[in-house]
Amino acid sequence: MSLLDRLKPSNEPTKQTEPSVPPPVAESEAVLTPTAPVPTNESVLDEKERRQKKIFLDTVIKVHKKLINNSEMDIEESDLLTADDRELETIKGKIRQAITKIIDEEGISVGRNERNDLMQAVLDETLGLGPIEGLMRDDSITEVMVNGPDQVYVEQKGKLIMTPVIFKNNEHVKRIIDKIVGLVGRRIDEGMPMVDARLKDGSRVNAVIPPISLVGPVLTIRKFSDVPFKDEDLIKFGSMNEQMRDFLKACVLARLNMIVSGGTGSGKTTLLNVLSSFIPTDERIVTIEDSAELQLNQDHVITMESRPPNIEGSGEISIRDLVRNSLRMRPERIVVGEVRGGEALDMLQAMNTGHDGSLTTGHANTPRDMIARMETMVMMAGMDLPSKAIRQQIISAFDVIIQQSRLSDGSRKITNITEVVGMEGDTVTLQDIFIYEQKGVDPTTGKVIGEFKPTGIRPKFSKKMEAKGIEMSWELFSDEETLFKKFKS
Repeated sequence: MSLLDRLKPSNEPTKQTEPSVPPPVAESEAVLTPTAPVPTNESVLDEKERRQKKIFLDTVIKVHKKLINNSEMDIEESDLLTADDRELETIKGKIRQAITKIIDEEGISVGRNERNDLMQAVLDETLGLGPIEGLMRDDSITEVMVNGPDQVYVEQKGKLIMTPVIFKNNEHVKRIIDKIVGLVGRRIDEGMPMVDARLKDGSRVNAVIPPISLVGPVLTIRKFSDVPFKDEDLIKFGSMNEQMRDFLKACVLARLNMIVSGGTGSGKTTLLNVLSSFIPTDERIVTIEDSAELQLNQDHVITMESRPPNIEGSGEISIRDLVRNSLRMRPERIVVGEVRGGEALDMLQAMNTGHDGSLTTGHANTPRDMIARMETMVMMAGMDLPSKAIRQQIISAFDVIIQQSRLSDGSRKITNITEVVGMEGDTVTLQDIFIYEQKGVDPTTGKVIGEFKPTGIRPKFSKKMEAKGIEMSWELFSDEETLFKKFKS
């Protein structure tokens, strides 16, 4: 008899299983183990399986509550999530012993494998994020989306997949959310039903609860790799080629002001992290974000994070406040995670007053859309400036726009590296230096077919690069076909 059958109420008749047919294995136990396979859309639970999982979760939560209330443990949940690896292993050993004792005291009759599954589930509930901890351990999953207690999706290889993972109820999801936001000093309740936070590894978290959400608590986690992606990784993934990498590195070293443009989930923050890694180690860097996500390896880095208002509605520190304050901190580089409002004006002023080499990101679908959106964001600062004056500020501030896109097959690529040239009349002039030329889609695999190409245009700021001792070869901006035509002519 399986663990789930033993846990069923005694008044429910137990079904007899023929000897030739093995007893059903609860999918919940497989998902909660570290080696659980990634579920696919075919593994959506039927009603019986869902009922069995709820029974399993009842036992997990029952054991977990007794574990937390165990006076002999003397361990707070906040301590569990902030402990280092060595401390965590020591705590895990004590927890396993305590779980074994609780199982025996409660008279839960389980075999060795079932005991291990139950123990792992309670450990995940105590040390991690409960039912979704197995998904968080899977490196192939890039995003986890909890839509209430009965629906959990993941993003894998750019595609959304429904999993068989469930929570016990709304309160179960809410408790996991409270655990996350409490660690970063934030709160979520009916008065403030939306919150942004981060995990210990820098993964981005967004949570929404009723009354804003009508499907129960909603939790979205964008996972970050423990080891930040490097430029070689993006080349291997096909996000850019070596020519583009060399050009972008030269732009960073030449202290050009750059903005990464793209849609949600297109890889802007990952690319910003890679660009920031090119900054020399002897420079003072100030990073400003809503939730600290950048992972810089330089020694001289000051990380600042915005703060929402407290329960009285005061104490808010906005991105704009942090940008203003950073100007008094003697920064050599200012890296803003994302501009989305009035802080765009302060960012432009910083770039136009000697803070060269600044980096940021913004939401837009094309480089030209990014210019228009930047103009709109400056207007959100409340300054009554004419459009032409704002555009002049923009072209004076930014040198390069990098367009990052998520394609139909889920891959993320740099589709444009564009120079901000100047103005002709009232229009901002742009010119592409590199582009991604999409040629079609493979009918068998659905993969996008295309190639990265230089346009053959040498950027006007190449003289600025040369003045700083950074020499760029003409071949970097030309493909073989273009060079052949030039030599032939």
